[in-house]
Formats: sequence, C-alpha cells, structure tokens
Amino acid sequence: MSNMEASSKRSMPMSLTGASWPSWRWLDDIFRDGEMHQMIKIEQSHEGDSMVIRAELPGVDPDKDIDIEVIDGALVISAEKTESHEKSEHNFYRSEFRYGSLTRSVPIPSGVDASTIDASYKDGVLEVRMAMPSNASSDARRRIMVKRA
Repeated sequence: MSNMEASSKRSMPMSLTGASWPSWRWLDDIFRDGEMHQMIKIEQSHEGDSMVIRAELPGVDPDKDIDIEVIDGALVISAEKTESHEKSEHNFYRSEFRYGSLTRSVPIPSGVDASTIDASYKDGVLEVRMAMPSNASSDARRRIMVKRA
C-alpha cells in the first residue's frame, strides 16, 4: 500500500475501512418519531372554482390546538399536539409523553380573498377551502376559524 493510500484510509470514517465506527445511535434517537422536524402532511387540489387543502392532523382538538392564518400570501397552519400513554401491569409501570408544534405554510394564489376561506375538521383531517381569485386584492393577514364538521 502506498503512503497516499494509507494516508487516505486513515482520514476516512472507520466504517468505510471495515472497522467499527462509534455509534451514531444518539442521532437516531433525537429524530426517532420525527419530533424534531415534523411537518404537517397536506394534500392540495382544485375542485371547481375552489382551492382545497387537506391536512393530516389526528389527535388534536380543533377548538384549541389548531391555528390557521393568511400571512403575506401564504396559508399558515399551526397545531400543538400532545399525547400521553400510561401502562400499568403487576409490578410494571410505563408512562410516555409526546408533544410538539407542527406547522405548514402553503402559498396561495395572489388575489385570493381571505374572507372567503373556510376550514373544517373531521376524523383527524383539516380541510381548508378558498375561492380562486377573481382579481380582488387579499388582506395581508387574517385568522380563519375552524368549524367542527
């Protein structure tokens, strides 16, 4: 083996040389349920003269955990999610808590009248509907109330 090859091999991560590399499991644990980078999953479509955005938000209370706003040409959906699970059997007790903030910003067409935006929540899915623009100017910011369906 030449000096260049030996030098190159020493600077490579140990896993690439066949030796075991120190565990990076802590990094996997940090991102285990996607808590650090969880983003709301959406489906966006056009139905007739409306733009429809459906967001997957199971386990949240639409009356207090969801906030929807129009800010500078974008629909911003924010939610707070908290879960707790407790299990107790004989001499065993386990309690787990998960919580976090979720958010998603979706650009909306210029000229959408923010006053025409409606939102409803059913079976863990938030649905936001808005009329497509008819050359009317939009408000810079407006909060949209969520109705239970």
